[in-house]
Amino acid sequence: MRILESHICGSWHTPTADGPSPEGTVTHHAVTGVPVASVSSGGIDFGAAASYARDVGSPTLRSMTFHERAALLKSVGQLLLAEKESLYALSTATGATRADSWVDIEGGAGVLLGYASKGRRELPDGTVLLDGEPEALARDGSFLAAHVATSRLGMAVQINAFNFPIWGALEKLAPAWLAGVPAIIKPATPTAFLTEAMVRLVVDSGLVPDGALQLVCGSVSGLLDHLDGQDHVAFTGSADTAAILRAHPTLVARSVRFNAEADSLNAAILGTAAGPGTTEFDLFVAEVVREMTVKAGQKCTAIRRALVPAAHLDAVADALATALADVQVGDPADEATQMGALVGTTQREEVRGAVMSLRSATDVVVDTCTFHDVDPTVGAFLAPTVLRATDPTARAIHATEAFGPVCTLIGYDGPDDAVGLAALGAGSLVASVVTPDVDEAAALTIGIAAHHGRVHVLDASTAATSTGHGSPLPTLVHGGPGRAGGGEEMGGLRGIRHHMQTSAIQGSPDVLTAVTGQWMPGATRHVDRGHPFKLHFDDLELGTAIRTDSRTVTLEDIEDFAHSTGDHFYAHMDEQAAAASPIFGGRVAHGYLVLSLAAGLFVWPDPGPVLANYGIDRCRFAKPTYPGDTLTVWLTAKRKTLRTGAGYGEVAWDAQVVNQAAEVVAAYDVLTMVANRPGVNGAAESKPA
Repeated sequence: MRILESHICGSWHTPTADGPSPEGTVTHHAVTGVPVASVSSGGIDFGAAASYARDVGSPTLRSMTFHERAALLKSVGQLLLAEKESLYALSTATGATRADSWVDIEGGAGVLLGYASKGRRELPDGTVLLDGEPEALARDGSFLAAHVATSRLGMAVQINAFNFPIWGALEKLAPAWLAGVPAIIKPATPTAFLTEAMVRLVVDSGLVPDGALQLVCGSVSGLLDHLDGQDHVAFTGSADTAAILRAHPTLVARSVRFNAEADSLNAAILGTAAGPGTTEFDLFVAEVVREMTVKAGQKCTAIRRALVPAAHLDAVADALATALADVQVGDPADEATQMGALVGTTQREEVRGAVMSLRSATDVVVDTCTFHDVDPTVGAFLAPTVLRATDPTARAIHATEAFGPVCTLIGYDGPDDAVGLAALGAGSLVASVVTPDVDEAAALTIGIAAHHGRVHVLDASTAATSTGHGSPLPTLVHGGPGRAGGGEEMGGLRGIRHHMQTSAIQGSPDVLTAVTGQWMPGATRHVDRGHPFKLHFDDLELGTAIRTDSRTVTLEDIEDFAHSTGDHFYAHMDEQAAAASPIFGGRVAHGYLVLSLAAGLFVWPDPGPVLANYGIDRCRFAKPTYPGDTLTVWLTAKRKTLRTGAGYGEVAWDAQVVNQAAEVVAAYDVLTMVANRPGVNGAAESKPA
């Protein structure tokens, strides 16, 4: 039996307390029952741990750009994939099969890689995140405001559940690190040995800055006393424990951000159009079976309530019984095993107790199975259990979560009834709607959305590509209202912003440009540096600009463009119809002709640092352009984003097309790839003359 260590203040800490108390808990192998580890946080100086995160980890992470933090996530994700077999070998002791562990281990690494990709693609190569467009506060544009997100100065205390000891830690860690916030991880005791092994791999790699990651194996109750308003607590576990933590005096007094993912009576709804014999009926049955048996039903997103049209209850019950009879339950180390053990016998007894509560309002459909090559009295094994509600509205079936391979069938009489029954769960992480009828799918989705963090709609067209009911994704919100905790995790950029402080910054365009790292309308333009397309990425300063020569639009231009493109819209070609238009009042130039003429005014034709134009953003045509109008372009370097190691960066240019009256007729961002100087950032060295 191992004594688990914590990683505190840059070194491994051996606990000083032992014994049967929570400060020395012995965990056991889920299959054999033999002791695996002793877990204790005895002797940890939580004040020192908090200070180390704030004083050492936070400054380092905050000084890194979003792209540097993304590179850190990528490196750690790749490390864990390279070392995954050592983690798989340990994971069987949690009762998990190889497939179960894949979700935890490789899925956890995938979250890091997913966030790394988002950081590189969607965040600036800086430390400040602009939230939305600036707001003009003065008519002349001299006073602006913008919302920006900056890294908070504290830490994230992340308290995780037992069911996903690696994924559960990493899905919290990824957005925190990308936001520049260090983390103190507290794994659930029964599977802390697997989290500890993962953290040891990360720490030993030397990839992670000091103070960015600490680990507490055992209780963290003393740590909460040291938090303040710059800190963040993320908790996954029971609603009762979430309520206790939420009411912690320090968290309340200091307005510590708190996020909870708690109990969830997730539902799957079989639509009325998905009767026996349809593809959707079979998909529904398969989805319920999968959610019951993956991780032995120990998933916060598992289907606990299967809502079925009353006329199809018998058919669904029979189909589930048949499908579950084919599921091999046994030793998770056996490749043929489809469902392993629960995490421990204590958890098994809790599930049995929940089933007894459910039995007050249900009949049993299935509750037995054959266990293969294991002793179910020694290991924490439980047969998949399907119950059938005798009273669809009974409180027990909508309030009792059996956190194991247990699902209750509930009959409903129509779509409104299904929506009402789903709502009795009082808030859930996810619900599925399975039907071939698009209108029915839309009505059910809209009806249940207010009570769910995610709605998964499944039909024959998505069967091959669906990620499944129970699969949270880095890009999507993971959380739910009410009983589910009221919080959110992941959600792409939402999860990053959640760890940052959003502030409204008011000031001059030059000040906001300096703060945000993005040129703001009205800020200084640098027009004395020649054509900006002749400058390498490294030499290009925000605000570098050119005012082009002018070009007069002729009727011949308009007609030539129409004939060459095939765009003969009446406003361009029919003087009488255009004159009658309440918008145009006469023939006008094509919007895309305006863009083409503008490009002809500002593009530098010779080879140079500009490698390619890869698009435009935010294009708007503010006023019509008429034959005889004279156009000029203001082109200004607006935003720079380095692509590390690629030899170039992306530059967004603010383009303003104005007419002879100084009126803006078109405004948009031109997106280009601009080369670094030779030898910089992976760019090729210049060839000798």
